[in-house]
Amino acid sequence: MAAVVALMRKTRDYFKTKEFRDYITSTHFWGPVANWGLPLAAFKDMKAPPDIISGRMTTALIFYSMAFMRFAYRVQPRNYLLLACHFSNVLAQSIQASRYLKHQYGGGAKAKAAKATNPPAK
Repeated sequence: MAAVVALMRKTRDYFKTKEFRDYITSTHFWGPVANWGLPLAAFKDMKAPPDIISGRMTTALIFYSMAFMRFAYRVQPRNYLLLACHFSNVLAQSIQASRYLKHQYGGGAKAKAAKATNPPAK
């Protein structure tokens, strides 16, 4: 219990430092915070039907996030918040891409088109 109290005290003291205030007011913090909209939107869209997924946009977002993952790791000091954001986006967009491929080439789109042209008989 004493270790938890000591950790909380140390965390509170860090939040009061100029170093932490400088970090909160920098682009190393606000850039990734703004970028979190991309993976959050992708995770939200997982419940949407796969026929609204754009294959080109999903592919572009995967490559965009992979490039910025490299940037976030290579920049000094390393921006782990940005790295986590883009890693999450690559993961989310990859899942969306697999849904798109399964729908387009796995028979989902063809089955939907066939069902629309051949209504069930009464």
